[in-house]
Amino acid sequence: MNTNEIKQSILAGDYNDFFAKIYSDVSLAQNRYAKACDEFVKLYGLREDMRLFSAPGRTEVGGNHTDHQHGRVLVGGVDLDVIAIVSPNSENIVRIKSEGYDMDTVDLNNLEIDPAETGRAISLIRGICASFKENGHEIGGFDAYTTSNVLKGSGISSSAAFEVLISNILSGIYNGGKVDKIEIAKISQKAESVYFGKPCGLLDQSASSLGGFTAIDFKDPANPIVEKVDFDLAKHGYALCVVNTGGNHANLTQDYADITVECRLISNHFNKGFLRDVNPDDFFAELGVLRREYNDRAVLRALHFFNEDKRADLEKQALLNNDFDEFLRLVNESGNSSFKYLQNVYSNSNIYEQGISLGLAVTEQFMQGIKGAARVHGGGFAGTIQCFMPIEHLNDYKQYVEKVFGEGSCYILNIRPIGGCEITK
Repeated sequence: MNTNEIKQSILAGDYNDFFAKIYSDVSLAQNRYAKACDEFVKLYGLREDMRLFSAPGRTEVGGNHTDHQHGRVLVGGVDLDVIAIVSPNSENIVRIKSEGYDMDTVDLNNLEIDPAETGRAISLIRGICASFKENGHEIGGFDAYTTSNVLKGSGISSSAAFEVLISNILSGIYNGGKVDKIEIAKISQKAESVYFGKPCGLLDQSASSLGGFTAIDFKDPANPIVEKVDFDLAKHGYALCVVNTGGNHANLTQDYADITVECRLISNHFNKGFLRDVNPDDFFAELGVLRREYNDRAVLRALHFFNEDKRADLEKQALLNNDFDEFLRLVNESGNSSFKYLQNVYSNSNIYEQGISLGLAVTEQFMQGIKGAARVHGGGFAGTIQCFMPIEHLNDYKQYVEKVFGEGSCYILNIRPIGGCEITK
């Protein structure tokens, strides 16, 4: 189909069955994709062989700061996503225009790392194309327009969604859509770590690539154990919210780095590279020695890891056993541990800015007599909290919390059962 035909097909409802699988508002999705088609035409003119792609943001449900220690996590793909309108070209050039940004152009004859591209989206595109080629997959040129409603700075990971989107475009157009979901996650993570210059674990990319609730064990990061968890929040009368409490992420690099450094102090004491490889019994037997040789915060953060790693697996089991009350208890326990032991709810460099702490406090105040759960979301120190709220109280909670953090600060999300994909009829 050419660009006009695919737009008319979208508006006629031909894609609605697929849209209904990944979006709560099909009409909104129709209009969004149709508008993206219009933007594509403005950039590239009418084209043939038009394709639609999508990759979701993610929410971390359990396993706060466990992945970088080769621990276990529970994550979910959400119904905020990056979408692309795409047409292949024969020029061996990739052109991607993302809404609000300049056009990125990559010549596929040159896929070497360019230091000048560090920290820019173009480096992600180049890195993904390079890894596809290195892994023996076909690559080729395409022109794309992308638009995103994944919240930046919210812990929902817009960068991973963009990476997974590009990987799915190459898989769909040039490899019959057959590139494995975990391989896509690894390719995307490599692009971010090596080409973009931001070292990261595999959590974000795996969650975006797989969708749904997913349990991931990173004991062997090169070969993570991935288990899909089939669970429907809405059927249990609950919704997932993310509340943006504001705050400045610009000066938090050291706060994030300190967690890794302090975890390494403890693991190195036991001659291990990561806490996952340390026997928890040995750790608890040497608490006195550890606090004397290192520092109390390092010990507390390691303690958080050992309990949170186990807790993420218990959360998975609770969902598999359909025990939602136990799941909520564990989520609250996780939030308590992050606050007291991991200590990533505010930065010690700016003790007067404690939006996450305040968000948790007002949510706890609202939930008196209501069975729900709340915790810090993602890396922490500034930004968002996550909340599981009964649907019957959802609107009241949204109004309540937005009086504190401003209109539009509370986002009601759905767990999306499908990860990065091509949208088909």
